[in-house]
Amino acid sequence: MTRVGIGYDVHRFAKDRKLILGGVEIPHTHGLMGHSDADVLSHAIADAVLGALGLPDIGHYFPPSDESIEGISSLDILARCRDLASEQGALLLNIDSTLIAEAPRVLPHRDAMREHIGRALGLAPRLVGIKATTNESMGFVGRGEGIAAMAVAAVEIST
Repeated sequence: MTRVGIGYDVHRFAKDRKLILGGVEIPHTHGLMGHSDADVLSHAIADAVLGALGLPDIGHYFPPSDESIEGISSLDILARCRDLASEQGALLLNIDSTLIAEAPRVLPHRDAMREHIGRALGLAPRLVGIKATTNESMGFVGRGEGIAAMAVAAVEIST
């Protein structure tokens, strides 16, 4: 049986933090605020994978109240999602995602992000779609206050 899941995440910008998207450090004036490395793209993908598996969201597995995982790499979160899929006998088929931000430009880093995400999930990079768009200067993203991401994941589960 093929199943799909969707994921969404958003983080506000914060000073004195690195901007990590898809496991790649992106040069920018601000990073994103969060308990982990605040990789909004990887978080949306993780929730999509967990949703396709019918499991709780990343907050269940990686609660912000757990001090032992403060600063965790979101690629480690994706690897845990890969392991959960394997434990359920599921095969990850593909990921598609969209980053929503006014800045910085992320598409020059897309291939590196696809490599990192693919490695963490056990997928070929060609099976990891990453697109980017702006919010046309509307809302908190349009005002440059943060970044949002959406993702879908498809899995094949044996019945």
